[in-house]
This record gives sequence, structure tokens and C-alpha cells, in this order.
Amino acid sequence: MDLEVKGIAASPTSQAQPFSGRKKLLQCVQGEEALIDTLTTLDRKALLQQGYAEIPYNAQRSTRRSDAEIVAAERKKQTVAEQVITDHLSRAVISDPEQNLTTAREDGARVFPDSRIAPLRFRKRTLHETKIRTHSTLTENMLSHKVQFDGRIISRNGRDACRELIGFFFIHDQSLTIYEYRQFGKNRTNVLPFIQKNIYSHQCGRRKGKQYQLGDFYVGGNLTFLSSDHPRLPESIKENKLLILRITNIDQIALYSLKTDSVEHEDDITSQEANDRLVLEAVQDVLKEQLLKRGVRILTGLGKYLKQLDKEGTGLLDKAAVKQALQEFHLQVSEDALESAWQVLEGHAGGKADYGEFTRAVIGEMNEYRKSFVRKAFMKLDFNKTGCVPLTDIRKCYCAKKHPQVISGHSTEEEIKLSFLETLKGACSKSDEVSYGEFEDYYEGLSIGIVNDEDFVNIVRTPWGI
Repeated sequence: MDLEVKGIAASPTSQAQPFSGRKKLLQCVQGEEALIDTLTTLDRKALLQQGYAEIPYNAQRSTRRSDAEIVAAERKKQTVAEQVITDHLSRAVISDPEQNLTTAREDGARVFPDSRIAPLRFRKRTLHETKIRTHSTLTENMLSHKVQFDGRIISRNGRDACRELIGFFFIHDQSLTIYEYRQFGKNRTNVLPFIQKNIYSHQCGRRKGKQYQLGDFYVGGNLTFLSSDHPRLPESIKENKLLILRITNIDQIALYSLKTDSVEHEDDITSQEANDRLVLEAVQDVLKEQLLKRGVRILTGLGKYLKQLDKEGTGLLDKAAVKQALQEFHLQVSEDALESAWQVLEGHAGGKADYGEFTRAVIGEMNEYRKSFVRKAFMKLDFNKTGCVPLTDIRKCYCAKKHPQVISGHSTEEEIKLSFLETLKGACSKSDEVSYGEFEDYYEGLSIGIVNDEDFVNIVRTPWGI
């Protein structure tokens, strides 16, 4: 029996060993080989998805599609912006206390300027039709000094994660509001407040308790709110203590203009946050190498494992449990690095941290541009907006016709499709459906090995036709 594996040769002594001894040695050598080459069959099947990156871009079609998406997005933003201006100017006048005072004065005087005009309290007034003069300082000009941004909810719940949110930060009073854009069919839209206009503060992290300022608004920045402060939020969101919104896009021209005119003082927190980022990036660099080719299997499995450890369903785990999960998936992090990362992220009483936030912080996550295409793909599949998609629907919608191995004749469409379904099933906690969180985990793991954004976008767009 030849035992030369990875440079480890069988010695004459080992050859003279009895069968049981040789068997133990072989198991030891095979164990070392497994550590050196940790790719499994599932890893290799998942990596087949990277083949879509090799497909030449159809520049004309891509440009046409991008232009249409930009036009649609701008139309949505304009609709929401108009609704916001209308809402807040109307409320400023209708709710102004001076109206009651004016009505009371006229009522007390019992003198009407024109007998043909009824008193204000008897008149039916609609928005913007009040004739009362008010000293309220809120004007359309003041509301126009704002920065507009797109946002998403950081959530494992597909219905919440795919909500289309558009926010506004107003310079005149440092307040913010967030609206939700919903479209029903082709012609009916609904724009409603999601977070009421008010002055808010950070609810966690280094800046906890500090009021939001212009510098807090940038792509990738998080806005945190206490769910209990917003009774109109959906029940699925109120289940969590914190509502975390991620800024996915922002009006850079308005932001630059407002920052030029704004004076904000930097404090010690800025340097502390910079040190925190360095701590987390150091851990990410270590883990990225370990995840480069097996990211899909590890991230999908890790998500399921952490959820199983969370017996109470709070989304929180202690350090021992997180450490156990990392060891289970052979993700090696030094004690010092893990301790430093834990101190940065632990934000809850009782020595626990949000394990979803911990995973995103120490492993890293794909950028918002990539995530936007993952959400588009899921939203196309989840046409009933339930947050979960039956695997039968995924099988029907997934198209492997343009995969390079199919084009070259090395594989059939069915073989590529089955390889995708098999690796995706590894992420699913249920045998017959996949949730948004599990779908995102799959592409999060795939993203680790893709350097170029457009290559990743091609990998998502091609099989799903988005």
C-alpha cells in the first residue's frame, strides 16, 4: 500500500506494522490531507456558479436595462419626495396652535368680516386651503434643504428585508423621516410614513444617545431606532428591540453641498470607531482566507447552527456559544482577536451580543450594490411577498442555459441546476422552501471569492433573468 500523501512517505517501519497499526496511520494521514484540502463535493458544486462570470457582457442589453431601472427608481423617489413635502407642510399649518387661538378670538368677538362667510370652525378645510395666517417657520424652502437616501431593514425576514424605504434628513432642525414606497400592480402606488418626522438619536454603539447629524448619513451607515417608540411598525419588526436601517444609496450631490455649508465638530468617538474598524478588519482578513473557496457551505451552515444555539429565539448569544460555532466550522481566530472583536460588538446586558451582527462584523459582508441584486432576484421569486420561496418555484425559475459548461457541452442544464439546488438546500432549515436570509447567506458565501462587482452581478443576473 502506497502511503505517500502530500509529501509524507511511508517508512520501512510503517510498512512492517501490523494491519491495525497501518490503518490508524492511514487515518491520521488522511486527516492531515483533509485539513490541507478542505474542499468538499458541495464546495465544488457551489463554485460552479462562478462560471456565469465568464459570460461576455451584452453591453447594449445591459445599458437598456440599467437605464430603465434608473428611470423607475427616480420616479419612485420623486413620488415620495412630493408626498413628504405635501404631508409636512400640511401638518405644519393644520396642527399649528395659532389656528385655535385665531378661531377663539373670532368666536369671542362674535364679529365676522363678511356675513356670507361662515366661521372657521364651521368651514370644511382641506390640506393647504386654510386661510389662517400662521407664524410657523416651516416652509417649502426650508424642507428643500435635505439629503435624501434609500434604506433597507437589516432583517432575516424576507418581507421586511425587501421593503423599499426612502428617507430624508432635514438640515433646518436636524430631524429625519422615512417613508415606505409600495407598488400594487402597474398603476397603483402607496407612500406612507414608516418613521415619523422627528429628532432621533443612535440607540447602540459608540454613539449611543447622540443625536443624528449629517455625518451619520453615508452608504453603508446604520440608523438605529427603538421599536417600542414606533407603535405603527409591522409586528414582525416590533419583535426585535432594535430596528436597524442600512443606508444603501444617497443623494451625493445634495450631501456634498450641505456638508460644504455645515460645520460639525469631530470628537474622540471618531477615533474610537476607526480603531474598532481596524480590529474587525483584522479578523475579517484572517477568516477571508479560510472562506475563500468554501464560503457558501460555511456561511449557510453557520447561519443554521447559530439559530439552533439560540434556544430562546432572542437573536442573542454569549461569547462561549459564538466561539463554539466558530470551532464547529473550523474557523480559526486567536483568543485575543476574538476577545477584541467581542468587546467592540457586545452591546447588551448579560454579556450577550446579536449573533447576526457579530457574523457580519467578523466575517464581513458584500457591499450594498451586490446585495441590491440579490434582493431583486429574491423579489422576483417571492411574487407573493411571503418572505419564503418554495424550492419547486426556484427549480422552475433557475435557468442554466447560458452556463459556460452547458454551452461547451461538458454539462447539461439539468446537471448545473441540480448542483445549484443541492448546495442551496444545505442552507435551508426546511426541506421544501428557502427563506430570504438563507438565500442571502448563499450568495454572501459566493461573494467572498468574487473580486469584481460586475462579475458577481453577472452571476446573479444570468440564471434569474433580472
